[in-house]
Amino acid sequence: MTVASSPSVQAPPSGTYRVLPQVSTVSYSGRHLFGLGTVHATFAVTSGEVQVRDPVAESTVVVHMDPTSFSSGNAKRDRDVVGASLLDCATHPEISFASRGLREEGDHWVLSGTVTAHGTAVPVDVVIDRVSPEVPGMRVHARAGHLDRHAFGITGAKGMVGRYLDLDFDMVAERV
Repeated sequence: MTVASSPSVQAPPSGTYRVLPQVSTVSYSGRHLFGLGTVHATFAVTSGEVQVRDPVAESTVVVHMDPTSFSSGNAKRDRDVVGASLLDCATHPEISFASRGLREEGDHWVLSGTVTAHGTAVPVDVVIDRVSPEVPGMRVHARAGHLDRHAFGITGAKGMVGRYLDLDFDMVAERV
């Protein structure tokens, strides 16, 4: 059964959905060079699960990403980002998001949860602005905006790497 939700975002049928890593991505955008430019990059999704419940406010989401997959199209930058002075992927080999609540706000849903990166968990609100049916289940687009990398203990390369970043989640999940 489809649970009615906000006017522009409809919840998919209740059930368990497995995120398909091969067709799901997390996009990164952040400022660099003292705020003069924007870096766009992606992280590979390694796994994830969506539990759509009735009532929909009790639904949960977990997504895992590989920080070593950071890809901006600039090999030197990518090496620097995954290196010890920034993400330190040798010590912290995973980034994850786990929700702990869902609420309707106007014409969208907000997942409250935690992003864990660099060994630190930080509370984050992720705004779901699109959910659409797609074979084999659904496609979801959501955004975590204005994350502070210093809150995760990632403080290297000041000036060269902006303090704030956005993550866009484009997830395809199949019902299991």
